[in-house]
Amino acid sequence: MSSETQNLDTTDPLEATSSSSNRDEFGRNTLPPKAIRLWQISGGLFSLLLWIAPAIYTVILITEEQTAVWPLYLLGLGVVINSVLQVAFIPQLRWKYWRYRVDEHEIELQRGLFVRRQTLIPIKRVQHVDTRQGPLYRFFDMAAVTISTAGDIHEIPALTLPVADELRKTISKYARIAREDL
Repeated sequence: MSSETQNLDTTDPLEATSSSSNRDEFGRNTLPPKAIRLWQISGGLFSLLLWIAPAIYTVILITEEQTAVWPLYLLGLGVVINSVLQVAFIPQLRWKYWRYRVDEHEIELQRGLFVRRQTLIPIKRVQHVDTRQGPLYRFFDMAAVTISTAGDIHEIPALTLPVADELRKTISKYARIAREDL
């Protein structure tokens, strides 16, 4: 075995892709800052879809003289508030509170804006690990890692491609070792 291979086997597999600046005070990994931009664009696209309802109601208002105008104002106000939240505030807050940690025993996920969720997934319960990339993720060279257990599917969103690939390999390696120990 070469010294380079030995070095990879004895060090933390995520150290090469996760610098210490991407960790919080408890050693949990943070998501990359470009996740904010990804979520802003995603929220903006979702908000565009919400503009369809006021547009349809406007067409109805134009064609029928008996229709009330106040629902249009209410719909418009709701869509504007949602658009501002989806683009300006929620992505930063989501990024601020998303954390994850992986070791040979468990995967810890911490997230949530209003309701904080902390999930511990025992490595021995992991069935398989995937990376997922939609069109927006591909545009940003990012991927999400999905972790499947018997009861659920968990996701770590908006990781850079090298980190996502290394994380998928690391979790798979830990799960394989845990199954061999059973």
